[in-house]
Amino acid sequence: MHIQPLDWIIIVASLLISFAPAFFFGKRAGKNTSEFFASGRSVPWWLAGLSMVATTFSSDTPNLVTDIVRRQGVAGNWVWWAFVLTGVSTVFFYARLWRRSSVMTDLEFYEIRYSGKAASVVRGFRSVYLGLFFNCIIMATVNLAACKIAGVLFGLPRWQTLILSGVLNVAFAAHSGLWGVLVIDMVQFFIKMTAVIAAAYFALQLPQVGGLSGLVDKLSTLQGPGGINYLNILPDFSNNWDIAVAIFVMPIAVQWWAVWYPGAEPGGGSYIAQRMLASKSEKDSLAAVLFFNVAHYVLRPWPWIIVGLCSILVYPQLSDIQNAFPNLDPHLLGHDIAYPAMLRFLPTGFIGLMIGGLIAANSSTILTHLNWGASYLVHDFYRRFVRRDASEHHYVFAGRVVTVILFFFSSGLVFFLDTAKDTFDIILQVGAGTGLLYLVRWFWWRVNAWCEVVAMVSSFAISLVLLILSKNGVAFSTHVALLITIAFTTICWIATAYLGPQTDRKTLLEFYKKVRPFGPGWKAIRAEAGMMDSPSTHENIPLALLGWVAGCAVIWSSLFTVGNFLYGRYDYALTLFAVFVISGGGLIYVMNKLWATGKA
Repeated sequence: MHIQPLDWIIIVASLLISFAPAFFFGKRAGKNTSEFFASGRSVPWWLAGLSMVATTFSSDTPNLVTDIVRRQGVAGNWVWWAFVLTGVSTVFFYARLWRRSSVMTDLEFYEIRYSGKAASVVRGFRSVYLGLFFNCIIMATVNLAACKIAGVLFGLPRWQTLILSGVLNVAFAAHSGLWGVLVIDMVQFFIKMTAVIAAAYFALQLPQVGGLSGLVDKLSTLQGPGGINYLNILPDFSNNWDIAVAIFVMPIAVQWWAVWYPGAEPGGGSYIAQRMLASKSEKDSLAAVLFFNVAHYVLRPWPWIIVGLCSILVYPQLSDIQNAFPNLDPHLLGHDIAYPAMLRFLPTGFIGLMIGGLIAANSSTILTHLNWGASYLVHDFYRRFVRRDASEHHYVFAGRVVTVILFFFSSGLVFFLDTAKDTFDIILQVGAGTGLLYLVRWFWWRVNAWCEVVAMVSSFAISLVLLILSKNGVAFSTHVALLITIAFTTICWIATAYLGPQTDRKTLLEFYKKVRPFGPGWKAIRAEAGMMDSPSTHENIPLALLGWVAGCAVIWSSLFTVGNFLYGRYDYALTLFAVFVISGGGLIYVMNKLWATGKA
């Protein structure tokens, strides 16, 4: 791709606008670890919410959605649309509890919720497991997408792309801490949205596509793998039951509550918890997560989906992409590369905007994961188990050093990955079965630290067994393997809740008094604490359930209103818009009740 002077001007301008404000937060971030990792717990809801959605809007996300659309049609996106249930449940059941805990990281939670050596073991193990191993896999996936995009657009090999993005991201993550990450995220979100909308618009103008009407007409008569209809928002249950189970039934019925996935953790966690903990109040925490879910599922998907659908007409086969880019590394070839392949048709000026947007998409995610991973490794491992008596400046310096190490480790993993969708499936499989535990531990006193240990070990062990079986010819489908993992893991940790060592009573009482979890699961502890008549016992669970249902309805109805409007199916769009208005009224009612009662 030949970049004109105007494109270079736009690229440089977008980078300056995005990163220049972060320079001013270096001094503040260096004061202490609270500022470096939690922004002094003074972040307003809109900034926390924008940062959450910008982080999940990474350079691999358009590639992932394009991969899904080309292989499974629009309906395939239910594998992540189902996480609406997870996200909105966090809004109404968990956001306030996280903020009340007053911990700096979600791993610190373990030592206020559990007792004994097991609590320390869980915190220490997960700090390394999530902060280093899991976190670096995610960053490697994001950087793999960056390498594919740079390979298609500029013919750059992987190592050059990694060096260029690494210098930028590591420098700012190490210098500005979470404050700089939040501000960069805010600016980059708007740049990224403008860029992807432009990409969708120009993709539709291609002669092979013929606008929205041409796209719909041509794809309506074109069958995809397994006879799927590319445009269907719901899978075909009559002719493709196996596909429908894999992409719709399993995500809606099981996956959303049973699987741990970064950004959509049952009960909240990782960088979502980091933003909730950095919020300046319980109300800001709740509002930030609600805003994130609306923006995450409603504002972003359709521009990606449109480009993915257009790519089916422009590059029907992977060989068409290879022919269009003969110098492309064959190891990078996959359906996910169709998104960057479509960017070659952008006109001058918009090429610069898209490149700036892609750099922004990569940076917002990598910056967050570098800061989040460093918070685990420094605050939850190094400070807790290695060096407990150093100064705040020492720990901030350690955080900056770890930031650099994380990037180098994640960059090495890039050379072992192939596609965004395959990595997505691996992460889902490894985290299967643990989700229910993360939901229940807030509302049932019997859940103990050994439940966490057993859940992690059993989930990993059964995943390893299934992998070994598949290598020896005994392969299960993805959803069957997921069910086996979930069932085995859940049985193991529930048995441990009854048979394993119980959490110290004093720890349970202190946790209850501090966090005030509601529901019958804490009845015995509540009575022992003498707080049967405390305000926490009168939490309105039906109101929270109404908010959950209304919130999910608002997000899905608005998402599919937009989709049917783009398809020209105006009768469906109007019906779904009516659902949106009614459910929106219910959501506003719930939010107003929560504000009025002061429980948010």
